[in-house]
Amino acid sequence: MAGLILARAGVDVVVLEKHADFLRDFRGDTVHPSTLNLLDQLGLGAEASAIEHSELSTLDAVIDGIRVRAVDFTSLPAPHRYITLMPQWDLLSMLVTEAQKQPSFRLMLEANAHSVIQENGRVVGVEATTPDGPLRVNAVLTVAADGRTSAVRDSLGLVPADYGVPIDVLWFRVPRPTKPMRDTLANIRGGSALVTIPRPGYFQCGLLIRKGTFPEFQRAGITAFRCKIGSIAPRLTDVTAAISNFTDVKLLSVQINRLHQWSVPGALCIGDAAHAMSPAFGVGINYAIQDAVALANTLVPALRKQGADAAAIDSVCAAVQRRRALPTALMQRMQRVAHRLINSATSRTVVHNPPRLRERFVIAVVLPRIRPILARIVGYGFRPERIASGVLKPRR
Repeated sequence: MAGLILARAGVDVVVLEKHADFLRDFRGDTVHPSTLNLLDQLGLGAEASAIEHSELSTLDAVIDGIRVRAVDFTSLPAPHRYITLMPQWDLLSMLVTEAQKQPSFRLMLEANAHSVIQENGRVVGVEATTPDGPLRVNAVLTVAADGRTSAVRDSLGLVPADYGVPIDVLWFRVPRPTKPMRDTLANIRGGSALVTIPRPGYFQCGLLIRKGTFPEFQRAGITAFRCKIGSIAPRLTDVTAAISNFTDVKLLSVQINRLHQWSVPGALCIGDAAHAMSPAFGVGINYAIQDAVALANTLVPALRKQGADAAAIDSVCAAVQRRRALPTALMQRMQRVAHRLINSATSRTVVHNPPRLRERFVIAVVLPRIRPILARIVGYGFRPERIASGVLKPRR
């Protein structure tokens, strides 16, 4: 996204992607209203809608048989009163296709950036390995957007502060059952929690487990694993046979961390390289994209006014962190609260079946009043970004 916006603004951009393509499963695919609005602003709304996807206008949880509607996006302004679930590789391919229309954009696949180049205490580019041999890319600004295990960040000597999360997630997929099943984000039953994300033709599922306990599930065997899934979400019992063995199950080690310092002279970290987000509320893609927009909004005017002046570039990096650090910290705090609530829901009874008087009051009176607030925070984030007027060149 950063490369696309900067290229549209006429900035020369090289994007290094270490893989040969974007086809990696079990990664975030939740696109929130804030990102959908940005795609509209870029003139890509129709292209995004053409990608096979699912839409969720509410986020529901079934807790020991009681359905609770936690978030309702229909309270948001039109047109995007929902979150979209689409394969991340399709979203990335769409952005690349659009960016490659710009002469100042270049994507290099199978280019693994492993370290920065420094001269006189300043980052002036990166070194990478490619199938054709070593590659050196010189740059006025190096942007590390290479994820939570960022090699570029490591070479900068930046270490994120970790905010311990007591869970991991086991990701897998199952076909949709023959009998229709209502879209439900979270299923909590018998001390266990299962996320079921509807995608065309199947469910992307995530079983929340205590951190470090995946080997225990493997030792118990795949049959026991299938039975556990069926006990949490009984409607999935008939389709758990699709989980043939543990090669169909991917471990996601959940992290919440962030850098206290996002930049050094000549280089800036954004997205998961600056702040790894938990899967809670599915905001990782959207916060990364908002970082990219904040970078473009700040960098483009500086380049147009002051060119490649080193002090101006470093001022841009500091400004991006000032703008994005607080909303990131607030969302991560909210995620940590959500983890505590989930942990509480899996260790004791939160909602009785049938609900008791106090529980009925919360469901019927309290939740409806906070749903619009939750919809805005989850749907847009604490500081939604828009591409500033004048940043984009007119489309030809």
